Amino acid sequence: MIPSPSNGAEKIGLMICGHGSRNRAAVAEFARLAEEARKLFPDWPVEYGYLEFAEPVIRTGLDKLVAAGCTRILAVPGMLFAAGHAKNDIPSVLNTYQAEKGVRIDYGRDLGVDARMLKAAATRIEEALSAAAEVPLDETLLVVVGRGASDPDANSNVAKVTRLLWEGFGFGWAETAYSGVTFPLVEPALTHAAKLGYRRIIVFPYFLFTGVLVSRIYQATDAVAARHPEIEFLKASYLNDHPQVIATLKERAEEILSGGNLMNCQMCKYREQILGFEAEIGLAQESHHHHVEGVGAGCDLCNEDGTCNGRCQEEAHTHHGHDHHHAHGHDHAHSHDHGHHHHPYPHADHPLGPRSMRKG
Repeated sequence: MIPSPSNGAEKIGLMICGHGSRNRAAVAEFARLAEEARKLFPDWPVEYGYLEFAEPVIRTGLDKLVAAGCTRILAVPGMLFAAGHAKNDIPSVLNTYQAEKGVRIDYGRDLGVDARMLKAAATRIEEALSAAAEVPLDETLLVVVGRGASDPDANSNVAKVTRLLWEGFGFGWAETAYSGVTFPLVEPALTHAAKLGYRRIIVFPYFLFTGVLVSRIYQATDAVAARHPEIEFLKASYLNDHPQVIATLKERAEEILSGGNLMNCQMCKYREQILGFEAEIGLAQESHHHHVEGVGAGCDLCNEDGTCNGRCQEEAHTHHGHDHHHAHGHDHAHSHDHGHHHHPYPHADHPLGPRSMRKG
């Protein structure tokens, strides 16, 4: 039973935390998701904010909830998986605000690998398939594209989504690719997939919202398709505000109160020795996004309708060591000052990884 703000002194508010984007369409899509959340929680004040590149920033949303009289704030990351932003940057902002204002903030978990999210993903794939001529599923290859992070646990979740969709649909084959930071990137993954002999390849960006990365995924698809006219390439849409995404977000807020808010930390590189990431155990929890809070909101390079035309460098920071590596709410035993040191991604030089994007 979800308590209403009138059941005593405690007044609950909901804060939805996003990453942010210079792309106006992406920001608008996130705002629509927040509006849908307001409908699901009519008794709670609901606000949203971004880490960087867009307004309002997270602190602004928190200020509005405090001004509305909230004494307890439930903060939910509007993110697919728990990598650096969800594990470190957002908690750091929330912890700092809580210490300054004295308001209680309880942090929820990422959307994660969830049956509802898989239903949303399946819908997007089905939409692409229904718009094309019929080809047997066992002659179709699925490529699921995740954002990519320097956190192997988050990257492995994309691969798990791929397997669940592959087995659920019964596709002939499936591959996982990433838009940046890790490997394989989209174009080399599609180039490899084209060698496997399937009549059709369907590319599905497992992203919540649009932006330059989704545009790059589709551009890479077009480039590989031009080299392989014998194969039909389909481009599925990203998740956006599918009703099942909204339902998952609702559950993430409710489970904070029910006590079911459990993040799986068994493969967390900040507390366990994960192959290749052993040096990152116990790193301090801190955000490096304070210098870009709100910067770039409403990018002037976008098309007039707010869609991305590929000219902006919205996500360029992910290719310059800006996917952060710090702790996330666990008590890590360490006494040395890490400062702002960023541990390098151990496979940054992989031939199918970020360096392959650097022309010349």
